[in-house]
Amino acid sequence: MKIALEEHVIFPPFLDYLARAMPRVTPQVHRALISRLSDFGERRLMAMDGAGVERAVLSLSGPGVQVERDTARATRGARMANDLLATEVARRPARYAGFAHLAMQDPAAAADELERCVRELGFVGAMINGHTLGIYLDDPRFDIFWERLQHLDVPLYLHPDDSWVKPHVLEGCDELLKPTWEWTFETASHALRLVFSGVFDRYPRVRVILGHMGETLPYVLWRLDSRAALTSGNRPLKAPPSHYLRRNFFVTTSGQCSDVPLLAALAALGDEHVLFAIDYPYEDSDIAARFIEAAAISEATRGRLCRGNALNLLRLAPHAGSAAGTSAG
Repeated sequence: MKIALEEHVIFPPFLDYLARAMPRVTPQVHRALISRLSDFGERRLMAMDGAGVERAVLSLSGPGVQVERDTARATRGARMANDLLATEVARRPARYAGFAHLAMQDPAAAADELERCVRELGFVGAMINGHTLGIYLDDPRFDIFWERLQHLDVPLYLHPDDSWVKPHVLEGCDELLKPTWEWTFETASHALRLVFSGVFDRYPRVRVILGHMGETLPYVLWRLDSRAALTSGNRPLKAPPSHYLRRNFFVTTSGQCSDVPLLAALAALGDEHVLFAIDYPYEDSDIAARFIEAAAISEATRGRLCRGNALNLLRLAPHAGSAAGTSAG
């Protein structure tokens, strides 16, 4: 049985925001994605059952209110999204859990909303979709948020979004935009900004989740340490960069159904820091399930990746009758 951590939803008030991040797909595919994102019943549960997913951690498909320029409207929108999601989770608590959606335009309000979501709505963490209007999470204005996140002892899932300014290297090569490649180096760079700015020296118990097997970062730990030792800059760290990536980061298998990145992530971070995810409905649940079930890893490791690590990281209480096949819920 599996717990899946990057499983997306949408509600009608947030469709305009979603359109800004949607990859270029045919109208038919677009309609199918919106239909699956909007469904919390039979279709989603059948996909979960078919993949052996006992519980999905649901999150609003980005970018959501993070692209809203009116801060007050963004804050109201985040609260609305979380209340809507909490209603769906409450209908099937054995099958669904929730990540909070936050308006990072106001870090203090975002911290308060996160606390409300954890303490009142029972959410298990938050998902933030990259930068907020060009401001990354290493900015000192977000210290109040990091402090609250550490106090609440829940993880942050750092999800990709478009670059604030289109990188020049991608000019004339639109095939590399969005999930093909742009989101990978955008999100990896964001994660490294957190490391090199000292966020984890100031808040050592903060935990950050990256999708897509760590956005390539497990491959480059040695080089990061080697180059950082030569160019410490004006913000020296207490430890090499790899220390924080191994201690404070967790990665999921979302959108990476291959043994090569899986084995690299396990070797780099350890089997307690890798978790299962699908990226539903943008990825195929059956393909993701068959991949992890056949991956060249031990059964003990498979059990930790598929379920055990999520129970520990998210402090999920196992529900009686939560196994696949109980989709009526």
